[in-house]
Amino acid sequence: MPSKLTSTDLQSPFGQLASQLTDSDLRLTAYDVFLAVCRTSSSKPLSTSTSFSSDSPSLNSPSENYNHSPALQRSLTSAAASKMKKALGLKSPGSSSGSKKSPGPGPGSGQGKSMRPMTVGELMRIQMRIPETIDSRVRRSLLRIGGGLVGRRIESVVLPLELLQQLKQSDFTDQQEYVEWQRRNLKVLEAGLLLHPRVTLDKSNKASQRLRQIIHAALDRSIETGKNNESMQVLRTAVMSLASRSDGSLSDSCHWADGIPLNLRLYEILLETCFDISDETSIIEEVDELMEHIKKTWVILGINQMLHNLCFAWALFHRFVATGQVEMDLLYAADSQLVDVAKDSKATKDPDYSKILSSTLTSILGWAEKRLLAYHDTFDSGNIYTMQGIISLGISAAKILVEDVSTEYRRKRKGEVDVARSRIDTYIRSSLRTAFAQRMEKTDSSRRASRNQLNPLPVLAILAKDVGELAAHEKQVFSPILKGWHPLAAGVAVATLHACYANEIKQFISGITELTPDAVQVLRAADKLEKDLVQIAVEDAVDSDDGGKAIIREMPPYEAETAIGNLVKGWIKTRVDRLKEWVDRNLQQEVWSPQANQEGYAPSAVEILRIIDETLDAFFQLPIPTHPALLRDLMVGLDKCLQYYVIKAKSGCGSHTTYIPTMPALTRCEIGSKFQGVWKKKEKLQNSKKRNSQVTTMNGDNSFGVPQLCVRINTLHRIKSEMDVLEKRIITHLRNCESAHVEDFSNGLNKKFELTPAACVEGVQQLSEAVAYKIVFHDLSHVLWDGLYIGEPSSSRIDPLLEELERNLLIISDIVHERVRTRIITDIMKASCDGFLLVLLAGGPSRAFTRQDSQIIEDDFKALKDLFWANGDGLPADLIDKFSATARGVLPLFGTDTDTLIERFRCVNLETYGSSAKSRFPLPPTSGQWNPTELNTLLRVLCYRNDETASKFLKKTYNLPKKL
Repeated sequence: MPSKLTSTDLQSPFGQLASQLTDSDLRLTAYDVFLAVCRTSSSKPLSTSTSFSSDSPSLNSPSENYNHSPALQRSLTSAAASKMKKALGLKSPGSSSGSKKSPGPGPGSGQGKSMRPMTVGELMRIQMRIPETIDSRVRRSLLRIGGGLVGRRIESVVLPLELLQQLKQSDFTDQQEYVEWQRRNLKVLEAGLLLHPRVTLDKSNKASQRLRQIIHAALDRSIETGKNNESMQVLRTAVMSLASRSDGSLSDSCHWADGIPLNLRLYEILLETCFDISDETSIIEEVDELMEHIKKTWVILGINQMLHNLCFAWALFHRFVATGQVEMDLLYAADSQLVDVAKDSKATKDPDYSKILSSTLTSILGWAEKRLLAYHDTFDSGNIYTMQGIISLGISAAKILVEDVSTEYRRKRKGEVDVARSRIDTYIRSSLRTAFAQRMEKTDSSRRASRNQLNPLPVLAILAKDVGELAAHEKQVFSPILKGWHPLAAGVAVATLHACYANEIKQFISGITELTPDAVQVLRAADKLEKDLVQIAVEDAVDSDDGGKAIIREMPPYEAETAIGNLVKGWIKTRVDRLKEWVDRNLQQEVWSPQANQEGYAPSAVEILRIIDETLDAFFQLPIPTHPALLRDLMVGLDKCLQYYVIKAKSGCGSHTTYIPTMPALTRCEIGSKFQGVWKKKEKLQNSKKRNSQVTTMNGDNSFGVPQLCVRINTLHRIKSEMDVLEKRIITHLRNCESAHVEDFSNGLNKKFELTPAACVEGVQQLSEAVAYKIVFHDLSHVLWDGLYIGEPSSSRIDPLLEELERNLLIISDIVHERVRTRIITDIMKASCDGFLLVLLAGGPSRAFTRQDSQIIEDDFKALKDLFWANGDGLPADLIDKFSATARGVLPLFGTDTDTLIERFRCVNLETYGSSAKSRFPLPPTSGQWNPTELNTLLRVLCYRNDETASKFLKKTYNLPKKL
């Protein structure tokens, strides 16, 4: 029956033979040795058995029967289960097994049509596929040889030499068979005595030189065997001289087949007979008895129990590989056999054994690691238990190599090296790196294939998804198996994948310059992958001593969220910078025309609010997971832009102080001068020119006119009112945001514009005051400063001013938004009161009042208040009272007699400056805060009193001039 064994990539660990012996030569020689040792185990003649199954492969026609050797003739049965198979965990035929077996009519199958008892010799012949003709010939030779071994053991002779001595050409069916047989035995002598001797040969050994010459000559031209002729005598002398050399033991054994690796190769062939030739994945049921006989060859082959254990472990392993790795029992048996090998390795330091041990285990481990270092390519859920067996075998081999062969391990304390964990760690990292590289190559190929598709996914986003699936598959399929040797198998796996992807994503991040959909997609995929990997690591390490901290330390963050944040911040900065440039450009072109739109505010305000709204929409449409965290940055930027707009909108418009005229120096009235009227007309003209020069800078640009200032006020008011709308819209966006939490939109403080509302309030206040004081002190200066009470108060009263004020109030009411209208009109009233008092207290030499004029003044001031009261349609009474309080306090002074005013002035001086004011009153400074009890106010009333007593007092006290 032809062998079903497949060729493997396994090289024999025992070394290559230097001779030209074929596998057939070695098999026949091994059979010769087996028959020889079994023949001499009994004193009875050695013979073949004709007891075999009618279905057994006879390999030849049965030869004549010879007397049976009890050792070989012992009848075999498979009734009792093999002790060896039990010890190795091997199942017997018929027992339930998950392995695939092919029942057949072989020796150990227990099947057959007409099974008769079979002897050990017959079993071995069939197992080794030896034809009966060859078997019979060898047995006849051994009978003759045995006859000459009186008192000697078989190991004391050189079997090939004795066979050459006993058999001649006539014992063979043809010349060719005889020549091949002779050459085989000569090659065996060459291999055992010259090429692989037990005892090392000296190069100058004459016997070895002679034997080499004889063998080479005989290989070219056959010698005559079967006789005691000269050529055989010369051969015997040379052979025995070499075979009889002592190896240090006291035995009289001949050393012709016990040199390494010849002995191991022959023994390996004998061990292979333990496997059923009909079912090559099974060990025969008769293995106990067969092994008992095989072990008898130890005396010739120089085998001991340690070498047997090692060779048998290799035989089991090799058979598992050669039969397609389907019979797991063989793998488990090899692993079980390594337990004995491990014990042996600790018990001996024999260098020859250590060398064979190292070679064998390295070969086993190398084969296993070839699969385990890239286990994703070899295993999956369908053959995961094969992987488990291979790991177990590989770890057993590695432990022996490291713990008993490695000198480095001996220098360390054993507790410092966990061989199993270290190897599994290596397998996981290596296999996952390989798997990652394959996924990456596959992803890149897919990208190239989909180049012409619309919106193909970015490579690293696809890779992140694939790596996540790989990690999940690893956790589900492989980690439960690997965890048997490494408690953090899944953690190591995801840490490896994390590191592999880190190399790619960090390079990607370093090359990103702007926020694109692809960039965000990749970064989000990376962030999700990282979270998934870390979760697996944490779950895997829940029972570990350090809680998985060591594994987590191997996984430095990708900083994908940070990268997204930086890109978004860059995006925000770009938008904010563009908006600021837009503000600069558009405000230079803004004309602030009331006719620009019906609402009365600037088109640029509409546009900037639209841009901000679009920017917020664009921000929340960004495919990022961190809207709430980055929103503050955007709002700060937009807030600053709006604040900048507000500041620019009010810049150059001045304030109330811009329009208030400079108060002239104090003078006293010139009583009764006939030039008074002329002088006052000149003074009026000069004052008019002076005021015009003070405000000429504000009047050169039409964009700063009252209507334009009102548009600016409307604009700032509109912006402020829109802040609430924007803030509510932001909250709505957050509610619809997948990454937002309740606290993100419930905490309103973080979603408010802080700078702009305050800037708008301040701007409206500044512009409102500017409008009011511009109207009163600039636009109406001709009727106020240059007209009111010039010359005779009775002929230059307040009516022209009231008319102009009313006209301006109507204009303002039409332009200004109703929500700020009251404020501006209030400021105009305040400015009007200030202007009225300024005319009375700092109107210059062109103005003078008698006590009788006080009633005119009171009436005019009432008319001024009535203008703003407007019969109840204007300002509220309380506002009018509030802002007219100062004037109402000061006006009674104009009806007070001069002496009383002077006395009051003296008293206040003494109260203010003390006794130092008795000799000379210091000139009180001008505070601008008018008050009936304030020195400067009292002094000014006296300065404008058209009265001799007042004039003299001022002349005497301060030497004030009568004109400027």
